[in-house]
Amino acid sequence: MGEMLYQGKVKQVWSTEDPEILEFRFTNQISVFDQIIPSLIPRKGESLNRTTAHWFKLVEEAGICKTHLVEVNAADRCLVRKVKVIKEPGAIPRDMEWVFVPLEVIVRHYLSGSAWRRFQRGELSAEALGVAPDCEYGVKLAEPFVEVTTKFEKFDRNISREEGLEISNITEEEYDAIVAAALGVDQIIEREAARNGLIHVDGKKEFALGTNREVVLVDTFGTLDEDRWWDAEAYANGECIELSKEFVRSHYIGTGHQIELKAARDAGTDDPPIPALPQSVIDETAALYASMYERLTSQTF
Repeated sequence: MGEMLYQGKVKQVWSTEDPEILEFRFTNQISVFDQIIPSLIPRKGESLNRTTAHWFKLVEEAGICKTHLVEVNAADRCLVRKVKVIKEPGAIPRDMEWVFVPLEVIVRHYLSGSAWRRFQRGELSAEALGVAPDCEYGVKLAEPFVEVTTKFEKFDRNISREEGLEISNITEEEYDAIVAAALGVDQIIEREAARNGLIHVDGKKEFALGTNREVVLVDTFGTLDEDRWWDAEAYANGECIELSKEFVRSHYIGTGHQIELKAARDAGTDDPPIPALPQSVIDETAALYASMYERLTSQTF
């Protein structure tokens, strides 16, 4: 049976009979703003598991990089190669193999979400993004905009290349290889999404260094949780219709919870509890995860 080693926001990590293999068990929980919503989304875990497995297969076939997926052993479960996790900044030995890189790589292709909000506040410059100072929400970026964030701090924090190298203690060549892999993965995702009338707006990825310190793609990616998607036809008509978890975030922004949460965090006080979702939003979210699985993979859910 194994034992549960880790309880995350949307999945559990279990040991198996093989000490080098772990089992991911995806739950039907959903989180926003680093808070778990007290509402379950039917079959969400299955959607995440099957979608990620689809992308892992395409990435391996394209030769972009290795992945940690071993096999999908149930609709909402998969077996993966175990990697060592060292949370102390700068403590990873440079000769260690099968070790997690403690960074998240975010690649943005359109100006939206938190990047748009930071742009409006003057925290992201037009020059850095390669856009006009008076550009509108949703503009396509001339080049992918890569950001790196912390992984093991209380809240994810955007960091410079220099700090990323310091925290991870990887070489510049390894850092560049990870960024190149993230960009290569997104080329595959963009191609597949376009076939089904979707725009891949942005997404985050996590990596490890495996045998001979080769880049290994790990965890989950290319789903509604890690990535943002728009409908291509609507975008061509001037609309940015969210087909991702962003619309759940928008629900809480609309209720004022996000403002209340930010104020509490800025003040260093406890997070206010996040309210449950209305049943109508739960139903809409479940339908979205099912339909998007089919549009992303061209397979029946």
